[in-house]
Amino acid sequence: MNALVVGADRLGNIPEVLDQFGIRIAAHVSGRESAHQRRSAPLPAGTQLVILFTDFLGHNVMQRFREAASREGVMVVCCRRSVCALQQALGRRIAPRRCANCPGRCGGKQQTARA
Repeated sequence: MNALVVGADRLGNIPEVLDQFGIRIAAHVSGRESAHQRRSAPLPAGTQLVILFTDFLGHNVMQRFREAASREGVMVVCCRRSVCALQQALGRRIAPRRCANCPGRCGGKQQTARA
């Protein structure tokens, strides 16, 4: 799945978290440019998800990208720019990708033996 990430100057560990969910960053926009506040440009081609980091964006920028995503029928995830907040927000919408050899294949639920 390709994502447009909006907000924050640096992404830090965010790409690794997105990889856990099978998400690739197609484009990253800091949202600081004044043009992002004024015009409603189309999303980059192939975008299937828009991630908005709310603690780094103004209301006008968020509104413009939400409108663009709505017009194109693209899912929007809003959260703070932290690994935990992103994992929680994505976990509500998308199941994490699991490998065949992963001991956590059960979807994160601990299986207990019953007596």
